Amino acid sequence: MSNILFSIFPSENFIDLGLYQYGWERCDPAHSFGPVARNHYLFHYVISGTGTHTAQNSSGDSITYKIRSGQGFMIFPHQICTYIADNELPWEYVWLEFDGLKVKEAVESCGLNISHPVYRPRHKDLAQQMKEEMLYITNHSHESPFHLIGHLYLFLDYLTRSNAFPIQTKGGRMRDFYVKEAVTFIEQNFQNDITVEDIAAFCNLNRSYFGKIFHDTVGKSPQEFLISYRMSKAGELLKMTSLSIADIGNAVGYPNQLHFSRAFKNVYGVSPRAWRYEQSGK
Repeated sequence: MSNILFSIFPSENFIDLGLYQYGWERCDPAHSFGPVARNHYLFHYVISGTGTHTAQNSSGDSITYKIRSGQGFMIFPHQICTYIADNELPWEYVWLEFDGLKVKEAVESCGLNISHPVYRPRHKDLAQQMKEEMLYITNHSHESPFHLIGHLYLFLDYLTRSNAFPIQTKGGRMRDFYVKEAVTFIEQNFQNDITVEDIAAFCNLNRSYFGKIFHDTVGKSPQEFLISYRMSKAGELLKMTSLSIADIGNAVGYPNQLHFSRAFKNVYGVSPRAWRYEQSGK
């Protein structure tokens, strides 16, 4: 019978590197999952056993990879895939689903991409430490979000340093500079009535070009990122203060309470009032 541990991360307030869900499973023979597509990066490390991972490559073709213990596989955002445990020697694996501004560059730097998703470590000691960080996160869901994010950074460090074919990324790319400038502008002005045009103008870029490089780097449009950032700040205020819904909406750039409540529900699935009650029980 399959054994499994599974947890959902309680906070989405981390911009550079965020955790979404994580777990461990000892699979039944021929246990399968998919076809499915994820919204974020999802990494599996195989502790024991074998199985297959079938995923679309950059051309849209489905490729099947056989993966054994000591290896892993990365599932990329919006990539359709299916993974199946071996019938004779089913795998045991641990996984993390994560995303953020730092993730795309980090994943690329260790040689993993949508056409090369298999992790084959060249440094076994670093791979062992990476596995330990993944298991630590899985077994310590009671720890604070900051504590778990700290261990997620260690996991990402060991992942990038242990992989077989690291790629040296070019430093100082201009598009990275523009995106960092844009994120800083949002962090400092999210409470004001700013638009994507304002952000592009701050970076001295054409709106269309700015939108493209931002999405290519972050994985979200500037508007999606702005809304997500505002709602994460709204969540903090709802949880940590007794301010009214109207005051919180105004504090994150929504002077119209109805518009704020609608935007919040689109992100969290419930109204600000219901979300506050869920968090505090009051």
